Amino acid sequence: MNFAQFLLILRARKRIVLLTLLVTVCATLVVSFLLPKTYKATSSLVMNFKGIDPLTGLTLPGNLLPGYMATQIDIISSKNVALRVVDQLKLADSPAVIQQFQESTDGHGTVRDWLAELLQKKLEIVPSKESSVVDVTFKGSDPQFVAAVANAFADEYMKATVQLRVDPMRKATHYFDNQLKVLRDNLEAAQAKLSKYQQDHGIVSLDNRLDVENQRLNDLSTQLVMAQSQSMEAASRQAMARGQGGESPDVAGSPVVQNLKLQLATADSKLAELNQRLGQNHPQVQSARAEAERLRRALRENTAITSASVSNNAGIFAQREAALRAALAEQKSKVLELNRYRDEMNVMNKDVESAQHAFDNASMRFSQTRIEGQSDQSDVSVLNPAVPPIEPAGPKIILNTVLSLFLGSMLGIGLAMLAEMFDRRVRSATDLSEVVQIPVLGAIDWNPPKPRRFGPLRLNPPRRQLSMN
Repeated sequence: MNFAQFLLILRARKRIVLLTLLVTVCATLVVSFLLPKTYKATSSLVMNFKGIDPLTGLTLPGNLLPGYMATQIDIISSKNVALRVVDQLKLADSPAVIQQFQESTDGHGTVRDWLAELLQKKLEIVPSKESSVVDVTFKGSDPQFVAAVANAFADEYMKATVQLRVDPMRKATHYFDNQLKVLRDNLEAAQAKLSKYQQDHGIVSLDNRLDVENQRLNDLSTQLVMAQSQSMEAASRQAMARGQGGESPDVAGSPVVQNLKLQLATADSKLAELNQRLGQNHPQVQSARAEAERLRRALRENTAITSASVSNNAGIFAQREAALRAALAEQKSKVLELNRYRDEMNVMNKDVESAQHAFDNASMRFSQTRIEGQSDQSDVSVLNPAVPPIEPAGPKIILNTVLSLFLGSMLGIGLAMLAEMFDRRVRSATDLSEVVQIPVLGAIDWNPPKPRRFGPLRLNPPRRQLSMN
């Protein structure tokens, strides 16, 4: 079937098309006028949400949270919010509503759930594409009622968001309260352990004491070095004094020994002179010899005494070196012990600091979470509250009429084509050639004369025109 045949069919079945179009338009108009008027009220909300984790305290912008807007739409259209609206407007207390519930459900279920489902069906939520504004629309037959319901949905949604945020904060507050008790006990235990350790070891200020003991250790080390030098020098003098007493510098430097040596030399020279002049048996010679022997004995005694003094001095230096060495070893042990105390106290101080840091952080988060858990501020605000509409939103007579014209035309064309399928007729030379499967040689174009109501009768026969194909 080509387009020309389609137009011929519509021309032949134009009564069906027009009748169908007329019936469709009339039915649409009748239904549009009979339908009750429908009103719509819209409340616009602005969402400025920031996600806060009650345990970690991390804050993320709402637009970074996946599915945030879809989640908010689900919350607005949830049954929980619808039940809140029913309770706020006290719809379940109306006797007429209760009677309608009994007639609709035969008493199955509750009035609140039934009303909440009805409100959900008439609720429409439209989010903006490039903003954080959400339109909450409710439709119904009463302008005042639809505005009240739309505002109630907006109000209860904001309350629901506050509750959804506050409930986790309150649970987190309870969790932090329990953790603070544990952390406080840990801190007190660490401090008590540190205090007991200081009392057991008599530590008041370990750093100052350690500085003093280190200074004393350094002083003992210096004294030991000096004592070692003196002891080595004394030992050398002692060895020389014992081996070669007369050549020892300590013996030679003694004033008594020097004086005795001088007197002994004088006595020896006097004895030699007297011996030459008077002879060996002379009393003066014998007296001089006796004096020289006395001086020689005194020299030997003083030399021995000086040598013994040097030995005693060497022994004293050796004892002092040994005492300094023992004191140094003892001081080293004391310093090492203090270092061990300091290391142990540093570990205990670290434990106290860690416990204090954990307690401070938990206390800060507890305070912040408790404040947020007591807050009733919502992250959603009403941009435009709903007002009772003046003009009804439906039925839209003009739009329905335009749609009925389009649908009636489509339905009429469809019925015309259906009628043509059941009663197929030849309407053109193409139809004839397709039906009989023979070529068409010609077609007679016959136009019958139009009858006249008034005027003389026409005797001329109708005109016929033969066209050859």
